[in-house]
Amino acid sequence: MSYKIKVLEKFKEQVRELDKKSKKIIENKILLIKENPFRFKRLNTKHLSRVFRVRLNVQSKETRLIYAVLEPNIILVCLLERKKDYKDLEKYISKLKT
Repeated sequence: MSYKIKVLEKFKEQVRELDKKSKKIIENKILLIKENPFRFKRLNTKHLSRVFRVRLNVQSKETRLIYAVLEPNIILVCLLERKKDYKDLEKYISKLKT
């Protein structure tokens, strides 16, 4: 099945602030996601069942790229810093319902 990548505004803002090396890392991970969106770890959320995360090391910070699979789309939700312990995740996921 061919998936189409969609991006939330929050994700765009976060990526804009990164350096070239970090953007390249994210770009490569997005290509892997597009090939097989179910290859990375699934997250348990209140709002959606098909939410996944990709581990990244961006600018020496443990970061997670969060995305949701709503066929035929893959929606890139946000980048979360690991130290924040996913506290803002439900807020970002709830925006997908609208």
